[in-house]
Amino acid sequence: MWGQKLVLPLSDKKMTDENLHKKFEEAVAYVSNYDEPLPADLLLKLYAYFKIANKNYNNPGSKTPLINAFKANALIQAQNISDEDAMKGYIDLVNIELKKT
Repeated sequence: MWGQKLVLPLSDKKMTDENLHKKFEEAVAYVSNYDEPLPADLLLKLYAYFKIANKNYNNPGSKTPLINAFKANALIQAQNISDEDAMKGYIDLVNIELKKT
């Protein structure tokens, strides 16, 4: 499961809270403005990290039950990580998968 063994190769593990939040916001903005279609598995990981990072524990709100099931599964897989690790995971996914750094 991808949520239990979170590998954070790029994010500085000693990043200050303020710097972490800033980098997270930048990564979220980057994804929000990304023009190319993204693979479903990447979107689900980003979704789970985003929800956990923002401490939003509400159930998925899609009108499509199948999409809700996939989102719920992504959240279950990532349930054991902290909000800080979720931010770092989100940042790393953006850097590795989208920015290719």
